[in-house]
Amino acid sequence: MPRYYMFHKPKGCVTAKKDSLCKTVMDYFPEDMRDTLHPSGRLDKDTEGFLLITDDGALTYSLMHPDKHVSKTYFFYAIGVLTEEKIKAVSEGITMRGSNTPVRPARIKCLSEGVITEITDFLPENKREHLLKYPAQKIFSGEITIEEGKNHQVKRMLRAIDCCIVYLKRINIGGVPLDESLAPGEYRELTEEELSELRK
Repeated sequence: MPRYYMFHKPKGCVTAKKDSLCKTVMDYFPEDMRDTLHPSGRLDKDTEGFLLITDDGALTYSLMHPDKHVSKTYFFYAIGVLTEEKIKAVSEGITMRGSNTPVRPARIKCLSEGVITEITDFLPENKREHLLKYPAQKIFSGEITIEEGKNHQVKRMLRAIDCCIVYLKRINIGGVPLDESLAPGEYRELTEEELSELRK
């Protein structure tokens, strides 16, 4: 029987089965499970959140193929300001730097606004001291939903509207939310209802 796990990926590990330099997401699973299971899709090393771990290659293909339009929602903190004009640009499909074609339309919304000193705990450790040299920098929290999975896509989309993500967490895949009772590094089996939702 195929196996399906909701894994809360922590920051600092890479999405790979093996890596000679870094801890991988599979290192959080028992050794006897690592050969058969694989991560479905990927999250950057400094991104946390919902990662599906499975041995079902067909489901992985369906979830990752852009023509299937599987939504993936992220919570983020970013330096900058999210204007109505920028929201409209994202909703129509923006062209990321280094690309000649626009990405698919996405949904983005602002949840709160503030200054960078209010999110100290969420800043990357290797950039915290530098970022806090500018305590009046405007930041906002938001959510963005995409249906693709290009390399560093969310970060690049925000850069294209002159915002810089400093914290990123995937909170939903295909209508299935991350179980917030899972601490980073923990996992559990998907319920039948969650699996049914993903298979849609």
